[in-house]
Amino acid sequence: MAKWLALFTLIPLAETFLLYVLGQHLGFWATVGIILLTGVLGAALAKREGLKVWRSWTESLAEGRLPEEGIVGGVLVLVGGVLLLTPGVLTDVTGVLLLVPPSRRFIGKHVRAYLEKKVKSGAAKMSYRVDIGGGTFRERYGRGDFDPNVIDAEGEVIEERRGGEPRGRLVD
Repeated sequence: MAKWLALFTLIPLAETFLLYVLGQHLGFWATVGIILLTGVLGAALAKREGLKVWRSWTESLAEGRLPEEGIVGGVLVLVGGVLLLTPGVLTDVTGVLLLVPPSRRFIGKHVRAYLEKKVKSGAAKMSYRVDIGGGTFRERYGRGDFDPNVIDAEGEVIEERRGGEPRGRLVD
């Protein structure tokens, strides 16, 4: 908690100081112009990179493979866009680093490794929620006893294979 308090106190203080120094050297209107320019360019760059990541995801999923740039990359694009829209020098530099693909991949690799380490150590837990539509299971199917760890699903067997048989050969 103390880290977050320091982060949300020190960064705005540093940003204000840097904007003040920039204003002293370039002038008030030039500084305001730079802030507006980085905001507009940041929004355009975030949109372009976000669409690029989205297209990559949809193409990969349509081909039945995992996207090269996973969820972490998409989140970094979103964070980078928000940082570029936020007035300040430090946030602009960080936002650009998160939106430029080579640095985003480098940062994403380290973020992913950090998250995997947290999950493996048990410090962070992952949970999944399945939305069956139309409310919770209890609301849809009554108030009786049920096991929340069981997902009741309907399906259709498209292809049945016996253990060890190669894919593509249908079983009689």
